[in-house]
Amino acid sequence: MPAVTVENPLTLPRVAAPVAAHTRPVLAVATAPSGFEGEGFPVRRAFAGIDYKHLDPFIMMDQMGEVEYAPGEPKGTPWHPHRGFETVTYLIDGTFVHRDSHGGGGVINDGDTQWMTAGSGLLHIEAPPESLVMSGGLFHGLQLWVNLPKSDKMMAPRYQDIGGGQVKLLTSGDGGALLRLIAGDVDGHRGPGVTHTPITMLHVSVNPGAELTLPWRKDFNALAYALAGRGSAGADGRPFRMGQSVVFGAGDSITIRADETQESRSPNFEVVLLGGQPIREPMMHYGPFVMNTHAELAQAFEDFQAGRLGTIPAEEH
Repeated sequence: MPAVTVENPLTLPRVAAPVAAHTRPVLAVATAPSGFEGEGFPVRRAFAGIDYKHLDPFIMMDQMGEVEYAPGEPKGTPWHPHRGFETVTYLIDGTFVHRDSHGGGGVINDGDTQWMTAGSGLLHIEAPPESLVMSGGLFHGLQLWVNLPKSDKMMAPRYQDIGGGQVKLLTSGDGGALLRLIAGDVDGHRGPGVTHTPITMLHVSVNPGAELTLPWRKDFNALAYALAGRGSAGADGRPFRMGQSVVFGAGDSITIRADETQESRSPNFEVVLLGGQPIREPMMHYGPFVMNTHAELAQAFEDFQAGRLGTIPAEEH
């Protein structure tokens, strides 16, 4: 799990919550069920079973892999539509190519992020490059769906390519955790992702036995998802492990700890931390469309059928 790392985290800016900060309690721990997406790549549905009131403005998140493909096995998604939200694809291991009908596109590798604002709608495809299909190899990443408020749902589509080198690297007070800030801000430090809905997104690696406490905006919700390893969350040390999500309650700081002993496949406790400002509007989700009403969903499907969300480039037919 290389993503982006540094040899000595103690050279990085340090972050810590104020001593008087109120640590958010753990409300729930949920285990992600496994399934398949696109052309058949394995996923874990990180937020399955969690009440949307705790997720808003996040809609869903899939952990893609971790899987070691044999030659000829790597898979992606076919061309498909989106409207009304943003997709965030964060790749930890492997290579993925994105193209869309609005002209956006790029290649992401270890530690890179693609941030696609679907807005009024487009078609897109995500697939491994031909070279990776031929060779096989390790594939591991995340795709997060972030809702847009009603006022932005029909905005023009936009694409951001966030290279791993752009991510803001930070560490905890004692250097026991490496923080990769992809979007939002933590303790005055800002990540490179430009978001319409205010959110914070980090990938943290916590050394065995180390503890990480971060200041967290009171008006944001707070979620944690374990990519690898095991540890605990909150002041009461609620256990969670790879493939489990934590829902935090109210407060202005969050705490996670890594167990003293980690699994052999991952030396550290790897966790994604998410927070966002709830939109508090009706959310209607049907397949690749996220709107406010059933009528808007029906219109999105009609527009897709009529080709109004874009067309597949001629060379793809």
